[in-house]
Amino acid sequence: MVDRIPHDAPVLVIGLGRFGAATAGQLARLDREVLAIDDDINLVQKWSERLTHTVQADARSIDALKQLGAQDFSIAVCAVGSSIEASVLIVANLVDLGIPQIWAKAISQSHGKILSRIGANHVIYPEAEAGERVAHLVSGRMLDYIQFDDQFAIVKMYPPKRIRGMTLAESQIRSKYHLTVVGVKSPGGEFTYATPETVVSNHDLIIVSGHHADIERFAGLGS
Repeated sequence: MVDRIPHDAPVLVIGLGRFGAATAGQLARLDREVLAIDDDINLVQKWSERLTHTVQADARSIDALKQLGAQDFSIAVCAVGSSIEASVLIVANLVDLGIPQIWAKAISQSHGKILSRIGANHVIYPEAEAGERVAHLVSGRMLDYIQFDDQFAIVKMYPPKRIRGMTLAESQIRSKYHLTVVGVKSPGGEFTYATPETVVSNHDLIIVSGHHADIERFAGLGS
């Protein structure tokens, strides 16, 4: 049985471009110990005061990774995407070092497929995911949008006019629109879990979950 990785386990981040730096920075804000590696000394120096440990090294070299103790990490993030060759070599090194959980950035589906085949546990497509999210937000009907692989989505939005002033049970959102209102936020208040008795007012925000196509239709009902 594989040992569970502690939730506060140190994380190895390779690549301090925008995605890698954002990942490493957020981990640091969550009080996670981070070792960040990049072959660009300017990026290493830029982030040296904000992260636990930053080191200039070429992660394409497995010997360099061994010298830094990369094999002792349970989690690694390969944030290198500009060079597919470098990305593949680095992930292959992480696999050879026996790191149990490897996250890797991909810039295309074919790139991601290669990373998965050589052993990356999780492949991330930050540019594609950001583009999809923005596409749903530009209409102005949604304030935030998260879609999962199975076409399921969670959205923050203003409620369409036709469900305002009534309880969720009365608006029959589940039966009419095949969606679930998860939470409701009144102006100046906090999000609270929705119940069938929750009344949605003109100025509320709602969190809705369901199939992305149903959410698009629901958001299209207008304000």
